[in-house]
Amino acid sequence: MGIFQDISTFWTQSFPPKSKFSVGQIPDLTNRVYIVTGGSGGVGYETVKALLAHNAKVYIAARNKAQIKTAIETLKAATGKEALGLELDLSSLVSVRRAAKEFLSKERELHVLFNNAGVMTPPINMVTADGYDLQFGTNVVGHFYFGELLMPALLAGKETSPDGHARIITTASGAAYLAGPLNWDVFVDGPARVGFGISKLYYQSKSANVIVARHIAQRYADKGILSMSCNPGNLKSGLQRYVSFFERWVNVILLWPVSYGALTQLWGGLMPETIQYNGQFLIPWARVGRAPEYTYEPE
Repeated sequence: MGIFQDISTFWTQSFPPKSKFSVGQIPDLTNRVYIVTGGSGGVGYETVKALLAHNAKVYIAARNKAQIKTAIETLKAATGKEALGLELDLSSLVSVRRAAKEFLSKERELHVLFNNAGVMTPPINMVTADGYDLQFGTNVVGHFYFGELLMPALLAGKETSPDGHARIITTASGAAYLAGPLNWDVFVDGPARVGFGISKLYYQSKSANVIVARHIAQRYADKGILSMSCNPGNLKSGLQRYVSFFERWVNVILLWPVSYGALTQLWGGLMPETIQYNGQFLIPWARVGRAPEYTYEPE
């Protein structure tokens, strides 16, 4: 029953009801600091745009300096506010350490970390600098390590947050429902990983996002740090750059505009009512849902 229920849930979330939340409901964010990984494009760009429009101080953390610069310029034209850049390559733990150190040298506080960046179905030969599968290393390991290194700033940020909490919002995916229990043999490079298949590796990374977000919620709940994961929805974004021509054609029918994808993570990261959802899985558009059942298993 479990896997069939998960697939059914995946499809119902692909066609969500109209959102009751809009970016117009976001409160004033003056004097608060945010990081959005992958903020130079797609859902991350839309998230940064909404934050800037409400007077936040926002760092765009991405690996391509030219794309960061372009995003800062276009966002300034759109909002009148200027984001800041932070070079971050999540597929290199050296780069993660360097980016965290740079941020901590500039800011004492961080109010919300949006773990938004991701890679989907790249060529199978692509691995991280540390030998992990590229999707698992980028989507999961890099983000987890970045959050741990930034914990001093998050703990300081909760002290000046109106609700007394700082937050980590991790962008997972409805693909988590297609993963099944984690296969620990495929997260580092080797024959098991190559034989597993690139799409299933992506599903596993998104499942791991949900599990790690729940773990962070449990680890830091008594310290005022909230952690949630979310399914941003099926979206027309740069994440599809590696998919086939047929998949691109199907996506025209099934995918929503990328602006919709920012709604759920903004809701989880900014709105007072979501304090009660620590450790939970948020679903399109700005609702709380139930993650795949195996993600709740303590082991």
